[in-house]
Amino acid sequence: MIPGAAATEATARASRSLIMRLRLLFSAFVLLACAALPLSAQDSTATPPILDSVVLVGNARLTTSQILGTAALVPGQVVGFRDVQRAITALFKTGQFDDITATYRTPNEQFVLVLTVKERPILEKWSVKGPEKIAASDVRDRVKVVEGKPIDRAGIARARAAIDSMYKAQGYYSAHTTVTEVAMPSQAVRVVFDVNEGNRVAISQVSVEGNQRFSDKEVVKHMETRPEGFFWWQKGRYDDSRLEQDIREHLPQFYGDRGYVDFQVRTDSLQMDSTSGKAILHLAVDEGKPYYVGTFEINGNRAFSREELLLYYPFGVPRSPGQPVDTASARVPFSRTAWDGAVDKVGTLYRNSGYIYVSVTPTETRRVAPDGTPYIDLSLSIREGSVATINKVEIIGNDVTHERVIREAIVLLPGDVFSQERLIRSYQNIANLGFFQQPMPFPGVEPSSNGVDVDITFRMEERRTGNFNFGASLGQGTGVGGFFGIEEPNLFGRGKRIRFQWQFGRNINDFTLSYTDPAIRDSRISGTVTLFNSRQRFTVGDLGRRRQEGGSLQLGFPFFGSRYTRIFASYGFQRISFTGGSTDLRARFNCNNCSRSTIGSTILRDTRIGLPFATAGSMTSVVGEVNGGILGGTGRYQKLEFEGKWYAPLGQIGGNPQLGSGVQLVLGFTAKSGFVFGDAGPFFTELYSMGGTQFGVPLRGYDEFSITPNGFDASASSGTAQPDAFGKSYAAFTVEFGARISQSVYLSSFLDAGNVYRSARQYDPSRLFRGAGFGAALITPLGPIGVDLGYGFNKVDLNGRPDPGWKVHFKLGNFF
Repeated sequence: MIPGAAATEATARASRSLIMRLRLLFSAFVLLACAALPLSAQDSTATPPILDSVVLVGNARLTTSQILGTAALVPGQVVGFRDVQRAITALFKTGQFDDITATYRTPNEQFVLVLTVKERPILEKWSVKGPEKIAASDVRDRVKVVEGKPIDRAGIARARAAIDSMYKAQGYYSAHTTVTEVAMPSQAVRVVFDVNEGNRVAISQVSVEGNQRFSDKEVVKHMETRPEGFFWWQKGRYDDSRLEQDIREHLPQFYGDRGYVDFQVRTDSLQMDSTSGKAILHLAVDEGKPYYVGTFEINGNRAFSREELLLYYPFGVPRSPGQPVDTASARVPFSRTAWDGAVDKVGTLYRNSGYIYVSVTPTETRRVAPDGTPYIDLSLSIREGSVATINKVEIIGNDVTHERVIREAIVLLPGDVFSQERLIRSYQNIANLGFFQQPMPFPGVEPSSNGVDVDITFRMEERRTGNFNFGASLGQGTGVGGFFGIEEPNLFGRGKRIRFQWQFGRNINDFTLSYTDPAIRDSRISGTVTLFNSRQRFTVGDLGRRRQEGGSLQLGFPFFGSRYTRIFASYGFQRISFTGGSTDLRARFNCNNCSRSTIGSTILRDTRIGLPFATAGSMTSVVGEVNGGILGGTGRYQKLEFEGKWYAPLGQIGGNPQLGSGVQLVLGFTAKSGFVFGDAGPFFTELYSMGGTQFGVPLRGYDEFSITPNGFDASASSGTAQPDAFGKSYAAFTVEFGARISQSVYLSSFLDAGNVYRSARQYDPSRLFRGAGFGAALITPLGPIGVDLGYGFNKVDLNGRPDPGWKVHFKLGNFF
């Protein structure tokens, strides 16, 4: 039965019954009037009776005065058929009654109208029962009836039909909703929508009719609605909205990119087998003829030459109108995506050059050549408008962060020619600060008072930036202990960062304090001061106890005025002492109040966006250090390190691309190498160790310190390592596919490879240990937290036999 048909049929029966009752009542009025009048040849017309009183029967919840006030039937007045009809209609419109019957009585020759009513019960509560495969909240959203009022049975019928329609749209064709009314002692009722979901229809086959150029398999490959298959993800799920998207977008785009611009899906139908729950999707398509690119011309361009604009033409060498007739060898199929992309690029070129009011209008003219080949002649009509300069840049919503910090991130200044590219980059730079709620509203661009220039407004909402963390720790070489930390990256609202961390336990007592000023005295010079004091019962073999203290100072300068490239100069001093431990290790690392004096420099270029989980851009750095020599100290060595990180956006799921919202998909690649030249002496921690995620160079799927210059060490763990686990050079590479859920949640799959070498001379990036796995990272009020599940491919057991396996890694602190 059609949803809602039962309610409609019931309403029709009630209307027919009401009309028949009114007709009988009117006949009675006429007969009564005729019987009351004397027979006279001069008076042959019947007049309506005078209403003496109205009697109500059946009302319990509503008072007599309420009902008679709505009916508007007044004793003492003449009452006819139309009056009674209007009264009953008015009462039905209140929604308070299920049935109303009108009769009459004539006691003592008085006309008494009797209204017998059946009141609707009050809907006390309604509920939904049975949803499992579709969220119960989505089902409840389809119910629009109101509790505490008389039950609306038509509304209930509409709700039942809406629930069934929702299930059908998502492929549950056998779903059925039953409505049950439960009477309550208070004369009210409760309504239960009982949903029997059944099984989702599975598409077993997609049959395409009318396709001659491409096979069914090629067509289905470009649809989201696909038949079920062997693998678990090939479920053959049917969804009306996905099929509609296939018909309206995906298939026309697939054919349009191959010249079939007239393609259309004529019909679609679903052939179901109610026994098996399988279905065949039938599509009837009309491919049309393939169009080829004809002539191309540009009109209205003054700011850019034809040659400059032809750089964006996607179909090879263009042919101007009037050139010789096309040959078969010169035919280039028309592509809708390529043409639309070229139009967008031309518009972006103008907007990046200040022509914010530019209008680029594409025109497609179809024609058929004498040989019957269809062509599309293309043209661009450009209205450039005036060049817009920036009148002013406003910042709204920064209640804590000083305006100077934000303006430092903006690459547009008043008086500059407007650039859409630099506007987006400014927006990304502000988001990278991490001081504001994400995603931020996109900057507003409004015409200024002269109607040509523009005013730009950045709107933002402050977020809590600092974190205070404390807790207990176990393992990771520290034994039983705890930690306490404070970090504020936006101190005093000026972008200054302060960090204090204290970790304590049976094997460790470690203090670290650092302060960073990104703009010393409001200049472009940055500075970082770090102080530390650490006492450890170190577990590299039986080394005993280690005490180290020191600090460092680093200054940063813009590299030739660049906004994204900086050069840093640093100086550090460290004192270290070892006590206890085994005899052979004391002989190797014998040191009491040894010192290390270091001077270093770094060149860093960072264009990443979307931090802390980058979605595009790159970061490259080169670090050089000199220890000892004329600087003094025990260690005499030099260190050189290279690191590069590159990110390529792969697309997004939902959200707005300009705002960076939705799920951002990204492909990342990281390459790192380091070299130590000379003798590090007792400062073995300045050498390289690999494995795990906490101490040395990360290599997921392996234990801490397990990758050594001698190969894999099966006895290594997060609490134990051998002195020869450290090397003087290393190579590490990571390929990562990530999904940035939000600014605080990141999921990834990765492939790691790396190795540690005894010396720089033995450096060999072709000899690597490999690992792969999955990871998740969170930004919490207690700081960054991450977990990785890695599989080590090249692990062996204590007997040297292959023993690959999984390893769980936990990451704490600022590891991004």
